[in-house]
Formats: sequence, structure tokens, C-alpha cells
Amino acid sequence: MSYTASNERYTEMKYNKCGESGLKLPAVSLGLWHNFSAVDNFENMKAMCFTAFDSGITHFDIANNYGRPVSGSAEINFGRILREEMSAYRDEMVISTKAGYTMWDGPYGDFGSRKYLLSSLDASLKRLGVDYVDIFYHHRPDPDTPLEETMGALDQAVKSGKALYAGLSNYDGETMIRAAEILRELRCPFVINQIRYSIFDRKIEQNGLLDAAREQKKGIIVFSPLAQGLLTNRYLNGIPEDSRVRTSGVFLKESALTEEKLAKVRALNSLAAERGESLAQMALAWVLRREEVTSVLVGASNPAQIKDNVGVLRSAPFSAEELEKIDEIVLA
Repeated sequence: MSYTASNERYTEMKYNKCGESGLKLPAVSLGLWHNFSAVDNFENMKAMCFTAFDSGITHFDIANNYGRPVSGSAEINFGRILREEMSAYRDEMVISTKAGYTMWDGPYGDFGSRKYLLSSLDASLKRLGVDYVDIFYHHRPDPDTPLEETMGALDQAVKSGKALYAGLSNYDGETMIRAAEILRELRCPFVINQIRYSIFDRKIEQNGLLDAAREQKKGIIVFSPLAQGLLTNRYLNGIPEDSRVRTSGVFLKESALTEEKLAKVRALNSLAAERGESLAQMALAWVLRREEVTSVLVGASNPAQIKDNVGVLRSAPFSAEELEKIDEIVLA
């Protein structure tokens, strides 16, 4: 093992409890959705993991289908980094994975059946090279499988020792409450919801999840807090050729980057500059200001982006005037 973690890794990071559970997550977590595929640079992956951990980021989030051109390559690559470089720090890490989107052909490789979820977890553990994950999520609701079956599979995953906690992703408030009631009866430690939320995407303010998480005393971890890179300095002067819009365009499409939208990005960037921070830092701070939010998941293409994102820990609280200005810019 050549990597030795920084002795200063816990000096700046803030750790928040997942609801009323005993599990704490760093305010900033690292998501491996992008840039950990078979086609990406392995040395850069290692550098990002090292930088994250040295910065106090103890939580690494994956899913069974992350990676291209073959789903699962993100788990394989992170598993290799863990095995070859970071195994001594496994007990200091929270590793999460998910199942719920299409993973293999046929009727058993998608959604929320007991067969799919438990088979997928076994495959994820093999790719990661670990005996257990800390959090196992159901990645999305399944309208065709009884909720009791899906929650029962999460319960089995925990009680088998293959996961320590259960999580839900992309559930609205009403469905989350039903799921929480089932898991409570099973005495399964369901602790956190993973959901999209950003200055530009406020759906969870309308679908009841924020209220439900607060009522049920569960955590929320936010993905895409930077709106797939839109809330960074990447698009201030147009669309770069190597941007995610041009290289994948799956979720952030070029057609959505109208001049009106880019003008809002530039206005937000000016406000961030007035606050003495980057646009990304302000966008992360805006999400983290809510007491319901345990952590934000950031993706990165290089270590410098991770360091910039961790700078959110030094962000000043928002004034009422600043929050009003953000709403004026975005909601106009």
C-alpha cells in the first residue's frame, strides 16, 4: 500500500447525523457516477479518492449500474483502489451502493423485486471486493412490485450482514413514509433518502420529501446539487467541447442551455463572487443550509474540483436578502 492518509483529514470537515440514527456522514460526499468508468483514467480516479479522503470525505457513493461502456465498472475501479491503496482505512469509510435501474437482460435485472435486489447486492460486493456495504439503497420506486417485497429485500440485506443500513433513492414523501413504516415494523435501520436537489431543481420542496424526512427523522443526501455542472464556472462563457453536455448529454442537454438559462448562471456567479466564493461553493451552501440535508454528493473530473467543493465548509451563512436574490434570479 503506497497511499498514506493525511493526519489533518478530520480537522475541517463537518459530520452530520442521518436523522436520529447514530450514523454520521460528511457534509460533502463523493459520488462515483461519472469519471470512474472503464474508459476513464485510473490514476486520476486514485488521485480523486485520495484528495477526497485527505479532505475528510469519508463517504463514497456508487450504484450497480455506474460505469460505461459496461455497467458495474465504477464498482470494479473503486474496489481496486480500495484493495490496492486504501484497505487500511475501510473502517473509516462509508461505502454505499444501489440497485433499481436496469443492470442485466431479462425480467430479473431491473426495478425492485426481491430476486433482483439481493442478486444485485451480491454482485456489487464481488465487484467491490468487500464483505458488506454501509448503505444499500433501492434506487427508484417500482410501481409493479409490492412495496412490502422491496422493503423486505432491504431488510434481508441488512440482517444478512451484507449491508449495515438501508436507504431509499428517488422516492417522494408519501411513498417514503409508507416504506419507513414497513421498515420500522421489520426493525430495519432505514436512515437516509437520496434525491436530486439544487438551486435549479426544487421538486422535493413540492413532493413532500423534505417534510416527510423531517417528520420521520431520516436523513437526506442530495445528488446533482450542482445541476450536472451547470452551477459551476464551466458554462459562464458558452459550452466547452469537453463538457458533460458535449461528451454525454444524457441528463444535461445542450438544448436546455438557452441564453436565458446561461444569463441566470452568470447572475448567480456574480452573487457568489460578492460572497467571496465560487459558484459551486455557493450552490452547495444553498443546499446544505437546510437542516433536513445531511450531505451533498459531488462528482468531479479532477482533484482540484473536489478541493473547491470542500471550500463550502468555509461559506458564510446566507442573509435573507441573498436568498431572496437567488430566488429572483432563478424563479423569474
